[in-house]
Amino acid sequence: MLCFEKEGPSDRWIWLVEVTGSRINGVKWPVDDLSQFDISKEEKDKLVAEVIRYVLFKTHHNSGCPIKREELTQLLTKNYRQRNLPTLVINEAIQKLSTIFGYEMRELQRSRPSSTNQGRFSQQSVAEAKSYVILSKLPSDVYKKYVEDDRTAPLTGFTFVVLSIVHISGGKTTEEDLWRHLRRMGLDEKNESHPVLGNIKQALETLVQQRYLQKDKVSGPEGHTLFYELAERALDAPVSDSIKAYISQIVNKEVGTADADD
Repeated sequence: MLCFEKEGPSDRWIWLVEVTGSRINGVKWPVDDLSQFDISKEEKDKLVAEVIRYVLFKTHHNSGCPIKREELTQLLTKNYRQRNLPTLVINEAIQKLSTIFGYEMRELQRSRPSSTNQGRFSQQSVAEAKSYVILSKLPSDVYKKYVEDDRTAPLTGFTFVVLSIVHISGGKTTEEDLWRHLRRMGLDEKNESHPVLGNIKQALETLVQQRYLQKDKVSGPEGHTLFYELAERALDAPVSDSIKAYISQIVNKEVGTADADD
């Protein structure tokens, strides 16, 4: 979703543009003209505040799991039926989260397992697959010093380890191979009381719920095989770039150690 603001000779207006597949849908209206929605500025501001509150609280209570656009649309259309109102309100919420709270409300397009990526999907299914996560806009050093919770560091490390394993496996690996690599690090799927991560299997499932990974059961001659594959959140540029940097750091460290030994 893109939002463009322009000032004309006698008024200010915005274009809200949504790209769906190969189609581009645009809506133009004056910034201060809410008459077409039959709501007042106060009502609009209240809806914007409601979206911001919903996004912040749900992100906190659901451990950062993506929020579906469909959820926000339903929140906004409980008492209002105007077609383009959710687009207007969500875009203003995105702007205020950025300028007031220092968060980027980032839109993700839900990825599908590679085994089901054949064929075309309807515009409705594409729209329903959109979701949002919020990311801090603070510089990483400032965030780490003043915001980052030390209690979440182990799970963050676990996330990067798992995603790195899947990444170097070509973005997809079997459940068996993934656990084989994790067991070499002392992380066993049968361990339900790890001193830091707790239930290891549940920790892995959390990455699926947060849309870093997706599971795909594929039928073959030898029965069903469960695959773990990078999902949209791991494929999104900020996370993907961090994973590559993390892998590069480890590789360079190992090369440096090998050179020192020689």
